[in-house]
Amino acid sequence: MRPVYLLICFLMIGYNAYSQSYSIIDGRAIRFFTEGEELIRERRYDEAEEKFRAAINREGSFLEAYVKLSQLLITKGELEEAEAVAAAGKRRLSGKNATQKHVVEIGWLFTNIYLQQGEFDQALSQFEEIDPLFETNFRNNIYYKDVKSRMDFLKTHLNQVKDIERELLAEPLNQFQLQYFPVLTADGVQILFTKRDGTGNFDKEDIFTSYITTSGGWSPPESIAQTINSPYNEGTCTVTADGNILIYTSCDAPDSEGSCDLYISYRVNGRWQRPKNMGKKVNSRFWDSQPSLSADGRVLFFSSNRRGGYGGNDIWYTVRMADGTWTEAKNLGNVVNTDKDEISPFMFFNNEILFFASNGHQGFGGMDIFLSRVVDGEFQEPENLGLPINDHLDQVALFITAQKDYAYYSEMATSPEGDKSLLYRFPFPEEIYLGDNLIVTGGQVLNSKTGEPVDATLSLVSLSNDSTLYEFKADGKTGEFMMLYPEKSVSGLYVEKKGFLPKIYNVERDSIQNVKDLQVELTPVASGEEFVFENVFFDFDKFELKQESMTSLRRLVKFLEENPNVNIMISGHTDNVGSATYNEALSLQRAKSVQAYLVSHEIHPARVATEGMGDSQPMVPNDSPQNQALNRRITIRVL
Repeated sequence: MRPVYLLICFLMIGYNAYSQSYSIIDGRAIRFFTEGEELIRERRYDEAEEKFRAAINREGSFLEAYVKLSQLLITKGELEEAEAVAAAGKRRLSGKNATQKHVVEIGWLFTNIYLQQGEFDQALSQFEEIDPLFETNFRNNIYYKDVKSRMDFLKTHLNQVKDIERELLAEPLNQFQLQYFPVLTADGVQILFTKRDGTGNFDKEDIFTSYITTSGGWSPPESIAQTINSPYNEGTCTVTADGNILIYTSCDAPDSEGSCDLYISYRVNGRWQRPKNMGKKVNSRFWDSQPSLSADGRVLFFSSNRRGGYGGNDIWYTVRMADGTWTEAKNLGNVVNTDKDEISPFMFFNNEILFFASNGHQGFGGMDIFLSRVVDGEFQEPENLGLPINDHLDQVALFITAQKDYAYYSEMATSPEGDKSLLYRFPFPEEIYLGDNLIVTGGQVLNSKTGEPVDATLSLVSLSNDSTLYEFKADGKTGEFMMLYPEKSVSGLYVEKKGFLPKIYNVERDSIQNVKDLQVELTPVASGEEFVFENVFFDFDKFELKQESMTSLRRLVKFLEENPNVNIMISGHTDNVGSATYNEALSLQRAKSVQAYLVSHEIHPARVATEGMGDSQPMVPNDSPQNQALNRRITIRVL
């Protein structure tokens, strides 16, 4: 239950404190009442309840006692009884000693009861009825302002309730007493979750997983790996889109930095490696938990109550460097974080929308789920996901699939056998915009000479600004990989492995985002081997390099730096438009433009020769605009 609701009682006390007179004159009943107030200050709530009930039994028209008793029952979490007491008090408002003050007190009481019960229409109606009657001094009270803000918020959202059908995940899932924090791979075929043996403080947590079967159901859940689950606790986890990097929380491991820490494991050649504590740059001696990796595992978000934040729990982040190390964790800032709690971050697969739970931003009560969009590298003002995703209770985590079709979550349920935590999902509302569609496909990287798998790195890069959208690695045992393609992006796919010639695609022109099993063949570096140097662009009849060429040029520099003994021939090619002599000269100038770029980046001129081939070596017949575009190219040959 949200701790701030305890303040509701003080909030209501704050209102009726403006008047010390009573609706009755019976001294003994008033004494019971004042004794009850003193017991509240001592937090002896059960005894205080007896005193207020005694005051009401003594004098049935004692309106202040009804209000105090109802407030106390709210504090104790007994909402039905609190409402019954408030209703009994309301029936007494017709008495001769009832005043406008009593009408307001009872109405204010019902407003807060309805809010805590999630009866938002009734809460708003009750509030609007009594709002004109509040005194000016009370309107300046921080608690009034808080409720007034919530009412304004409700006015906006009560007319925007989304149609959602929740679905309990079918057997063999949900077979344990407690399972929670579900996450899935981008293709939706694997689900991971935390399984706990029971509700006791010493009951063990482990990470379990299940896969989609050929029949469309789920396989029986099993421990993710012996190398991951141990005699200690392994909980709340995150996994990359391809399922090859796992980060999870452990709170009692012997190598912990303090409280709960984050641990990382990589799946190499199909097997999970022994996990490692992420170290002092990421972990602290405080609570570090609830991790969420970006789709390709380059950025990690998590929640922590360490020093240097804005409130109790804040969202922090760290970035994975090229050598696999992680940067010093930084606070995400006060656009997302507040002076209260922000937990359970989830970065959506497009790396542009962060979901999280908070009780510090305006919501419906308790923890609500919010999203913050990334625009030009900056997180924007959080948006509440609205009803019924959020309500008066705590919503602590949500996971949305890459296809944007379902949101997965866990929820506590009470049964005769005790409390249970179960896994659910619901169709994610289309009206909550999650950006352009993502296409999830896969493939395999092989050695073109031997057919053996190659653990190459695959980078999807935006050609407009040379920013890496996703970076994944092919499995060294199978060569298999997964890749995400934003539907409307103009991008290049770069497949690279030291000792091999790179393979470069223009994603949109080659339509590789629609290939379900892309076979990529990498050729070992050797004299005479050649590759098409894709994504090098020139204006028509020009030889100056366009900005969109920078990604490929930068990677060619990297290739030559990694292979210092390799010399190359840069060959320019054109289509058949124009004379042979002119095309040869133009193609040579274009090759020399590439050479000049390499030399300007400290590649020795003797390593990069050039030639202009004009239209003498077409890849395909020049019989269509599409084929002519393919023939206008730069090739790189190892000398």
